[in-house]
Amino acid sequence: MDKRIISDYSEIFESYQEFKGDFLESHISKLRELDKYMPHSSTFFCITNTTTRSFEYVSKNFHSCTGLDVNEMCEQGMTFWWERMHNDEMNLWLESLNDLMAFTMSKVDLHDRKKVSYTWNYRIKVADGSYRPLLQHTTPMYFDEEGKPVIGLAHYSILPMISSALPIQATAKMLNKNNEYETIFFKTYSQVKLIADQITYRERDIIRLVSFGNSTQEIADKLFISANTVNSHRRNILKKTDCKNTSELVARSIREGMI
Repeated sequence: MDKRIISDYSEIFESYQEFKGDFLESHISKLRELDKYMPHSSTFFCITNTTTRSFEYVSKNFHSCTGLDVNEMCEQGMTFWWERMHNDEMNLWLESLNDLMAFTMSKVDLHDRKKVSYTWNYRIKVADGSYRPLLQHTTPMYFDEEGKPVIGLAHYSILPMISSALPIQATAKMLNKNNEYETIFFKTYSQVKLIADQITYRERDIIRLVSFGNSTQEIADKLFISANTVNSHRRNILKKTDCKNTSELVARSIREGMI
């Protein structure tokens, strides 16, 4: 493990004292919603500690998802995990974490940070030696006195193998009054043209809700907009992305790790 990586990570998360948020159950509910659309045995949970770079807890299905030893994961902490990340993606992954932290500290009010969930992706080497694309959702559970996340609930989804690597993407979503996620930050770290780069944050939220099987009226209710506005967005999304229909749009969105 490159010591510079550890040093850079520590600078992003230099924190210690904590206070508790009260939106954890809402975030867990949204993760359960996501789980319905993931293949069986493709997801596991961890409790992460950014100050000690450790895993306070790793769910038992970690081994069935990755083939790796759960005891090594717990004993060696994040170093064990980082050593299995694809070398080509380490610096971009750190850049995405830094951007998410900078955005949070400068743009998200202290009292709203407990409503935010973060998503990013990378490749990880599993037990058979292959690199598998992985999507990580992390929800802060405790914060330091400056409002930096310290303890997080991390939900990992091992994605199907694809012919080429997905670009690194970073997203921050905030729960609204209906406990529905709305995108507040998105950035891709690649020159590859993706659906997410062609649409607005609102359209991104609509795609996610369409993918979860919500009707036009249900989407309108969740996002506090009219059904006509939802339909207008849906037409614009198909036009922007050159997708022939909603099924093609949803398939591409899942394949690109956008959901």
